[in-house]
Amino acid sequence: MEVVSFVNMKGGVGKTTLAVNVADALNRRHDLRVLLIDLDPQFNATQCLYSGEEYVEKREAGGHTIVNVFNDTPASSVSPVKGASVPAATSLESVKPWTFRLGFDIIPGDLEIYRVDMGSGQGKELRLKRFIEKVSKKDLYDFVIIDTPPTPSHYMMAALLASKHYLVPVKPEPLSRVGIDLLRGVIDRTSENHGHDIECIGVVVTLADARTKVYSDALAFLDQNALWRNKRYKGVLPHRTAVAREQGNQSLILDIGERDSMLALTTITNELISRLQA
Repeated sequence: MEVVSFVNMKGGVGKTTLAVNVADALNRRHDLRVLLIDLDPQFNATQCLYSGEEYVEKREAGGHTIVNVFNDTPASSVSPVKGASVPAATSLESVKPWTFRLGFDIIPGDLEIYRVDMGSGQGKELRLKRFIEKVSKKDLYDFVIIDTPPTPSHYMMAALLASKHYLVPVKPEPLSRVGIDLLRGVIDRTSENHGHDIECIGVVVTLADARTKVYSDALAFLDQNALWRNKRYKGVLPHRTAVAREQGNQSLILDIGERDSMLALTTITNELISRLQA
């Protein structure tokens, strides 16, 4: 089972768009079983698949979220009749993903994740890794795709420690190029401090306009930089208003019929598989 985190320390680079649509393409185009994990507190990946009404309905029906993976100490409640009580924590073994479609599941995000105490010394940053290890033993999935938060945090660390590989979406702009060098430092320190090897499986240029100088400059930077040379994917996700607009309506790239985006997604997904098999 392949576990890949999509990471970038800068927001607005198309990270979530790429993560969700690669997960979708792996399932639909390659008939692979995929688990998408929404680790971003803004839970945009979840909103790409479920409307607000659907999300609330599933939560009210008892559906688990990313909070259940990390929260091993649920808050106590007080009843005027029964007094204080502390509900039992959901065991990692019993956390159930939501099924978006056959072969495509998700551990949805949750705004309440900010309430989980991730203080040092508790080991909670390892709970995602342990959850994925339990899932792996059940042989339910071929791929786990993790959409990470865009800032260094315990949650980004948890994603990296749970992953075998990471993929970096980068928008062709100067600040984004600086950000990926900083990201490499964060990942290397996490790997060294925890004795966990994680390999960069590549860099994908996103939200691109091939007619601009910043685009050509970004390609030159990636191809000449010692850290990122040979990491750039041939597929480039173009900037398309239709993709952003329809994403809010839970329509994915393979649904909307935008040819350039579909071709780019197919190329990127094929190359991801090829690199992992190399």
